[in-house]
Amino acid sequence: MISRLALLNSIPVKMATTLINSDDSRYSVGSELLADGGVTQLLTDDPLWYKDAIIYELHVRTFYDSDGDGVGDFRGLTQRLDYLQDLGVTALWLLPFCPSPLKDDGYDTSDYTGIHATYGTMRDFKAFLREAHRRGLRVIIELVLNHTSDQHPWFRRARQAKPGNHWR
Repeated sequence: MISRLALLNSIPVKMATTLINSDDSRYSVGSELLADGGVTQLLTDDPLWYKDAIIYELHVRTFYDSDGDGVGDFRGLTQRLDYLQDLGVTALWLLPFCPSPLKDDGYDTSDYTGIHATYGTMRDFKAFLREAHRRGLRVIIELVLNHTSDQHPWFRRARQAKPGNHWR
């Protein structure tokens, strides 16, 4: 758990407490003191964390625009993490943000491994994720595998396949 949260170019010092749930399962809470003096909150190991979570659902493109093009992006979302944390949010639920022709509000995914260019880059997403975790915020992504765009290679291959072919 600690290695996932450690920031690059910093040496974390762990400060954690082990707690016991009512069902005798154990989990840790605490923080990391970083070499640069910053503090990173740790996420708990509690499998029932969601029962007390305050989950804020948002669409990246409508949340906060960092570059003035009129569309929200991951850089903008990263800039507003303190605001969300101040609201008491403990988890962010992101609506689809993978590449898509946007004919179905992003649910028509054309590439499950990338970031829609309008919202930023993979580097922007990773920076957002790192900063959210540094604040102790969980991130839930809506990965909609049952919604594939007609522009996805799977769909194109199926449409071109002859009847009876296993791609169809």
